[in-house]
Amino acid sequence: MCTMCGCGTGHVHMNGKILHDHNHDSAIDAHVHVPGMNESRRVKIEQAILAKNDRYAQENRHFLAGHGIFMLNLVSSPGSGKTTLLVETIKVLQDTLPIAVIEGDQQTDHDAMRIRATGVPALQINTGKGCHLDAHMVGHAMEQLDLRDNSLLFVENVGNLVCPAGFDLGEAHKVVILSVTEGEDKPLKYPDMFHAADVMLLNKCDLLPYLSFDVEQVIEYAHRVNPALQVMNISATEGSGLQQWVDWIKSGHRRMTRQVVTAEKTTL
Repeated sequence: MCTMCGCGTGHVHMNGKILHDHNHDSAIDAHVHVPGMNESRRVKIEQAILAKNDRYAQENRHFLAGHGIFMLNLVSSPGSGKTTLLVETIKVLQDTLPIAVIEGDQQTDHDAMRIRATGVPALQINTGKGCHLDAHMVGHAMEQLDLRDNSLLFVENVGNLVCPAGFDLGEAHKVVILSVTEGEDKPLKYPDMFHAADVMLLNKCDLLPYLSFDVEQVIEYAHRVNPALQVMNISATEGSGLQQWVDWIKSGHRRMTRQVVTAEKTTL
């Protein structure tokens, strides 16, 4: 059961096969809403669950760093345009970088099928009633993907601005996507997510002429929560702002590969 919202009963499926039962072997299991449980006990359980997840995340991070793999965790509300943005990003980058994708959804493999149509390998994780991916699930997915050294790995998390904020997957960065069809106050309503992210992509900016959305206001709210948050205005469908996003990815990937080369030289 998820420490954030109480979800997570049932099985997790990966590419149609049962990965594990949330009631037995998930980093997010705990009955934290048991009647009569005091606050101190609930907090201790949540801390233990997150500590277990963090151990898996560190294992993932160690593997990724050792192989020069730059992993980004894409998070957002449902309908923000994550998958469309990911498809367009892949089209720009796939001729220059090896790419793989881990897709997280409660049900269906629709998004993974869209990714595979680009020619990039994608592994689907269906969480059932679970509202986010955890580091254990992602670690299993990494084992099944044929990840190449010095590559790029995208994780498209389950659409949710609450629970994914608290679960480190071992990623280099969390990237939060917010569409202009949502409210300007999302950063204030869901501060943990915007605080945990390093980049905010303000998507669907091509629709701004038809909306009463205040771009300056949402950026001010986001920086109120996280002053260091980098913001990029983008339209995945029209391509505006896409180059800045791609350049940021390339820069992060170069830093990762340089760190690997430096570490290899140090051990010689």
